[in-house]
Amino acid sequence: MRLHQFSGTHFLPVDLETAWGFFSDPRNLQSMTPPWLNLVPTSEVPQEMHPGLIVTYQVKPALGIPVAWVTEITHVVDRELFVDEQRSGPYRFWHHQHHFREVVGGTEVCDILHYALPLGLAGDLVGRALVRKRVAGIFEYRRVALNERFGSRRRSAGPSLSGAAGLAPGPA
Repeated sequence: MRLHQFSGTHFLPVDLETAWGFFSDPRNLQSMTPPWLNLVPTSEVPQEMHPGLIVTYQVKPALGIPVAWVTEITHVVDRELFVDEQRSGPYRFWHHQHHFREVVGGTEVCDILHYALPLGLAGDLVGRALVRKRVAGIFEYRRVALNERFGSRRRSAGPSLSGAAGLAPGPA
């Protein structure tokens, strides 16, 4: 299984409490997700996340074909980080860390995503470039949506995409 990595940092001109409050409410995910993914919750979405929370969605990641996506919040450190992992869905592996840090004038949000594609080598060869571009597009959409919601006073570090065989997820 070949793991790919995406990382990016985004500055929000709001205090840590506001940023955490927004991100830790799973109901806000749709407002940060591009419409072309057609993300629709298929289970109850609570107001606040907690370790062990499982939420199911339907997405249409490619060719308009609906796919069930089951995610679990596996780690939460209040106002510092949370991790969501795919339990079932379009990826073979999905581990997404969200880190929050108070900085001068606001909050820095850092994403570290590790993912692997389905169908082994064939899936990787055929889908790597397309999926890499789509993942970058999802986070670019989120950056724009967050800027519209909270404003932006300085530039965020752009996303970084890489592929790394055997790369293990770990803290930032």
